[in-house]
Amino acid sequence: MTLPTSVQGVSENHRARSVGIGRAHAKAILLGEHAVVYGTPALALPIPQLTATASAGWSSHVPDGQGDLSFTMTGSASRAVVTQASEGLRRLTTAFRTRMGVADRPHLDVILDGAIPPGRGLGSSAANSRAIILALADLFGRELTDGTAFELVQAAENVTHGRASGVDAMTVGAAGPLRFQAGVATELSIGCDGLFIIADSGTAGSTREAVELLRAGFVRESGAEERFLRRATELIEEAEQALAEGAEKELGARLTDYHELLRAAGLSTDRIDAMVAAALRAGSLGAKITGGGLGGCVLAMTQPEHARQVAAQLHEAGAVQTWVVPLRRLAAHAL
Repeated sequence: MTLPTSVQGVSENHRARSVGIGRAHAKAILLGEHAVVYGTPALALPIPQLTATASAGWSSHVPDGQGDLSFTMTGSASRAVVTQASEGLRRLTTAFRTRMGVADRPHLDVILDGAIPPGRGLGSSAANSRAIILALADLFGRELTDGTAFELVQAAENVTHGRASGVDAMTVGAAGPLRFQAGVATELSIGCDGLFIIADSGTAGSTREAVELLRAGFVRESGAEERFLRRATELIEEAEQALAEGAEKELGARLTDYHELLRAAGLSTDRIDAMVAAALRAGSLGAKITGGGLGGCVLAMTQPEHARQVAAQLHEAGAVQTWVVPLRRLAAHAL
């Protein structure tokens, strides 16, 4: 498959280049899922080895029924995922043109090459949106501030997931681990040497469904929301301090505690619970579901000498693939 090419007859003053390229990466939530929507902090880290790359350009060939935009998604994405992504891309492109003052142009071709599995709590929709926004900005020669990129991606996230906190939209463009609260992100202080192993359960979750499930529980039981948010805030603050001070065992314990909080709220699954238990038996310092829940991924913190054993046990428990994220390397990359 070739990259989009420019259409003959489009003058150079209509564009900065014939093809625009944009990139973004996956993310994982350490602690703060769901609670962050209600105003608590969340701790998140980028996963630079899982990327989304978009290319955008003009084409003289307009496929039937495609209007002014055609979209191709490479890889093994299902037809439903591609259809949803196509609909979202049209809205995103319209929002970009309106925000950046870009007039209509000849037919656009957009190709998205995404290595981030959807529905796993890894920020695939946010990363895809960011990559496309950056590709369009590159193509049209527009300067795109971090704030504008965040706002465009966040608007797309609100359509995809309902009430999105903004942590995904921020972290898929971050160089290092972040503390995110109420739309404001700050760099996390990293004093730990551990590794995070991200393990895909092979089952897609649903952030929208999980959010509605949690909210229904809050309505059903008096005081449930207050108790959930109070406990979540305690664990997040303790984990942030442990991360900065290099207290790896304390950080690991808080991860596991947060998993129990989400499990008690009905947001885990039998396979996720089995994977968490397997990681802990194999020597992980802590493990939890990461992301919206009802499927998705497990995040396990371990020391380097135990990483192989933890990964093997995660696969035995049902993981279909794993990725290793070294904390120190992330911290160094952010400097």
